[in-house]
Amino acid sequence: MWTRHDTFVLFLVALVPVIIYEVLDQRWLHLPWLPIAVVGTAVAFIISFQNNASYDRVWEARKIWGGIVNTSRAWGIAVND
Repeated sequence: MWTRHDTFVLFLVALVPVIIYEVLDQRWLHLPWLPIAVVGTAVAFIISFQNNASYDRVWEARKIWGGIVNTSRAWGIAVND
C-alpha cells in the first residue's frame, strides 16, 4: 500500500524534471515520442501476455478445485448410503 510519504516522494521525483524543463528552460531534457511509444507498446503486450497466463492458471486451479469438490460430494453421498 502506498503511504502518504511514498506518494509525496514520488510526486517530488516527478516534479523535478518538470521544473527543470519548464521553469529553468532546459530543453535538453526533451525526449522524442517514437521510443516512448515503442516501449509503451512493448510493455502493453508483455503485460497482456502475463495477464492471460495468470488467468489461465486461475482457471485451471478453479477446474481442479471443482473436481475435488465434486469428488468429495460423491464420496460423501456414497459413504452415507
